Amino acid sequence: MQQFMMDNVSDITMLTLSGLNGTTNYRVTLFTLTLLCYLVIWLVNGIIITTIILDKILHEPMYIFICNLCINGLYGTTGFYPKFLKDLLSSTHVISYAGCLLQGFVLLSSACADFSFLALMAYDRYVAICRPLVYHSVMTKQRVCVFVCFAWLAPLYLVFMSTVTTATRLCGSQIPKIYCVNWLISKLACSTSIVTIIIPAFNYTFYVAHVFFVVWTYIHIIKSCLTSTENMHQFLQTCVPHLFTLTVFAVSLLFDFLYMRIGSVQLSQSVQNYMAIEFLLFPPIINPLIYGFKLTQIRKRIKNLMCCKG
Repeated sequence: MQQFMMDNVSDITMLTLSGLNGTTNYRVTLFTLTLLCYLVIWLVNGIIITTIILDKILHEPMYIFICNLCINGLYGTTGFYPKFLKDLLSSTHVISYAGCLLQGFVLLSSACADFSFLALMAYDRYVAICRPLVYHSVMTKQRVCVFVCFAWLAPLYLVFMSTVTTATRLCGSQIPKIYCVNWLISKLACSTSIVTIIIPAFNYTFYVAHVFFVVWTYIHIIKSCLTSTENMHQFLQTCVPHLFTLTVFAVSLLFDFLYMRIGSVQLSQSVQNYMAIEFLLFPPIINPLIYGFKLTQIRKRIKNLMCCKG
């Protein structure tokens, strides 16, 4: 009998996303607002990416990292918005098991890559402000290329390993969210192994270390700025946008992470959905706006491109 039940659960190929239950009355409004947000995300990130790629003056480490941060924003949101928009127009909210694993992979690898690029940007500012005399010898083109490749490949590899260990036999098909998350998929597994615990734990530790690294760099940057007016001006011009970006992203992700791990079902489904979508809504819109308006070089280049087109 037990063997028969195990044979049945192994046939689960479709999962249900139950986060949109109860949104029937305002789905059209939600679809319109979501589509608008997605278009804005592509517009503002596209402007920053195009400006940095086309203008050789902006081919400096800090701007290269910003460009990749915006590309990653498009990568991550593409893993969520098209499927979410489709679900808003559908009466059933299902996704294949393979599609769910893929979505979980894209969203988590994008979040991890964000931490990688924010850590690189912090290191770049640390060298520029605290060790200006060796900046160009440290942040060479070759080294920047290595940093960028590592910032992309490390999260892709680590999350891929985590996703592979998640792909196991399922004993359930309900995911209480509007998108797939590896941790929730693993909770549906018929059995767990030590590998499914160790790899995610290592990944969390690795990227929490990124946050501590950023804090460490900014402690040194602030100490350096207190002794120099020029350094303080550079800090306000280039580091404040970065700190704001890091704060928005970390807080958005933290809310969803904490709720998913220790949250209460007493919260309404709408509040749960809002907390789940925060890191896919605010950082991808705010990041390019902050860098586009605050950083003088990017702002000037955008104006020049607009004027040339005009």
